Amino acid sequence: MPQISRFFGIIIWMYYNDHNPPHFHAEYGEAEALMRIDDLSILTGSLPPRVLGFVIEWGTKHKQELMENWERGRKNESLLPIEPLQ
Repeated sequence: MPQISRFFGIIIWMYYNDHNPPHFHAEYGEAEALMRIDDLSILTGSLPPRVLGFVIEWGTKHKQELMENWERGRKNESLLPIEPLQ
């Protein structure tokens, strides 16, 4: 599972050739959520409210890059790192 970003103890990653809809994984300690790229809603799992806010803020800023990585992953191409939230 390639890590594409890390900030405030949150790890963001994607699997290669993963199932639809386009999504990414956000992990914080023991908490993990699969987040849709299009509307940044949670598909499965949960995150603490503050962490979820950070992930949504980051995802909003990087939707295009996330979709580009999703397409790269579907083709089994290397995923590109995405700037962390600062």
